[in-house]
Amino acid sequence: MDAVGGATVSAAPATVIGVRDVGNSIADDLRAVRMVWKRELIRFTRNKVRMITSLAQPIIYLFILGTGLSQLIPGGSKIDYRTFIFPGVLGMSVLFTAIFASLSIVWDREFGFLREMLVAPVRRSALVLGKCLGGASVATFQGAVMLVFCGLVHVPYSPALLLSLVGMMALLAFMLTALGTVIAARMAQVETFQVVMNFIVLPMFFLSGAVFPLDRLPRWLSALTKVDPMSYAIDPMRRAVFDHVNISPRLARTLNPGISWGGHRLPAGLELAIVALVGLAMLTGAVMQFSRPE
Repeated sequence: MDAVGGATVSAAPATVIGVRDVGNSIADDLRAVRMVWKRELIRFTRNKVRMITSLAQPIIYLFILGTGLSQLIPGGSKIDYRTFIFPGVLGMSVLFTAIFASLSIVWDREFGFLREMLVAPVRRSALVLGKCLGGASVATFQGAVMLVFCGLVHVPYSPALLLSLVGMMALLAFMLTALGTVIAARMAQVETFQVVMNFIVLPMFFLSGAVFPLDRLPRWLSALTKVDPMSYAIDPMRRAVFDHVNISPRLARTLNPGISWGGHRLPAGLELAIVALVGLAMLTGAVMQFSRPE
């Protein structure tokens, strides 16, 4: 109490602002995941040129390359070559978009934003998971846009088929984004990342069976297709498409022999499980890369 001008004034109690220790709870990590994921979506939606140009290459493969090569298929095959490569084109759309999402990590490192993210009071795994989920969301959206061309390549607009394709594209997108994140984690320059990915992206695409069946290949080439993780996503997608088009079972087995281990064709569920396991392994590797000191 203080005396002011002969009057007694009671001092108000001091207000104490609580301080919370940030970064030690799951809620903080989930918030970091959501913020990084949202940042990827915002960057994508604001880049209109990227949204349009990323669809150009799949459309060129589908309608120019597909139409040209369809002339080589005998008329009695009763299937359009564009129908055959449609699952591969979906995988291509996901592949290039997912890799482009990983490229932003190198940009963030060059401009210093990545360092600001790494010093945030959250686990590195939350940042990596948010990055992978954001890139996978963008890549899945790009692949889903290609589904509007189903009718032009004799693929029905079946809700069950479309939902299954979107689900498989999401799984493939997560695996590819995690793979790109592992590679980009130690890249200091954009040019270096682009050179490295040129040696990875196109071989992954062609070895996946996106544009040709995987049977009757040379032994060395057949072995490479089994190593390519993208192969285990394209085959289930093509199975789903062939299940909804008018094609004989014999022709379906000829055009889509699938992936065999020890002479036994893998079921679609096991192939998708392999894609999921590869994605988790890549995610773990990315977390380990970002946990190392700069």
